[in-house]
Amino acid sequence: MEEQAPKSCCAAGREQVESAPADAKPPAAEMTFAKRMKRRALAQEGEGPGSMIRLPGGTFEMGTDTKDGFPADGEGPIRRVEVDSFEISAHAVTNAEFARFVEATGYVTEAERFGWSFVFHLLVSEEVGRQVSNVPQGVPWWLVVQGAYWRCPEGPDSNVEARGDHPVVHISWNDAGAYCRWSGTQLPTEAQWEYAARGGLQRKTYPWGDLLKEGGRHRCNIWQGKFPVKNNASDGYVGTAPVDAYEPNGYGLYNMSGNVWEWCRDHFTPEYHRITSDHNPLHEDKGDKRSMRGGSYLCHRSYCNRYRLAARSSNTADSSTGNCGFRVVREANANGQ
Repeated sequence: MEEQAPKSCCAAGREQVESAPADAKPPAAEMTFAKRMKRRALAQEGEGPGSMIRLPGGTFEMGTDTKDGFPADGEGPIRRVEVDSFEISAHAVTNAEFARFVEATGYVTEAERFGWSFVFHLLVSEEVGRQVSNVPQGVPWWLVVQGAYWRCPEGPDSNVEARGDHPVVHISWNDAGAYCRWSGTQLPTEAQWEYAARGGLQRKTYPWGDLLKEGGRHRCNIWQGKFPVKNNASDGYVGTAPVDAYEPNGYGLYNMSGNVWEWCRDHFTPEYHRITSDHNPLHEDKGDKRSMRGGSYLCHRSYCNRYRLAARSSNTADSSTGNCGFRVVREANANGQ
């Protein structure tokens, strides 16, 4: 049977831009951040990620073979996978939490170093939109916006003052790794992420079951309307939602479907389920593509449909968009437990 070809995902990578804006800044050396880290205290009591939930580990059925999946993304074959005990943040890292990291270390994100990031076209102001002259190939709904970064997610005329409890966005895989080093955590592996996202349910499409709107209620922040031209926001949000919006899954974890894509530790490969171990799988390679899970507020069944539990996507480690953030994990023995 011919594999279903996935449509372009609702994300964009720096390699899709033919040329950077003329005044874009090249990435600063990682050594600069390392020196700052030596001068400042690392994770202090009360800093770093918020509520962490300890999961006992166990065996679960990972992936999917259903017709809703994208075989070319490597969503299957379904298999039994075992993961050891770990802790995971109850929600994605927030703007307020990331701000504490930046204040403690002086860290500068890659979006700031490049001088631009990707913003969805319906979210920018008219003034910012008039200044945009570059869009990525294949996904014209993304705009290359100069001055867009985590503090100014829709461009230089925006801010996150009223969004401290929203997930931080415009965070690259490398940025997320820097936060993890500061906070004594790691990005979840794909297996840890999916085990946690399922909340104890087996072979279900979403963290709450198989129906997208159980009892007619919205259970996640995804696109409502005709993508990419009209979002009627019937779920209450056009862009990001607070990290604890909607009901948590069976493990007490919020927004494992929708809201923002979440970086994982693995390098991405469509062969993931065929080549990785069945015990604590982790794919490490020399390629630049890193895995992402969970979908975002831009996902819709008619186009992306990657807010399902088994869905996978990827981006380059230096890419940042207005719909990608992260959550963190801590190994069970990290604190001697």
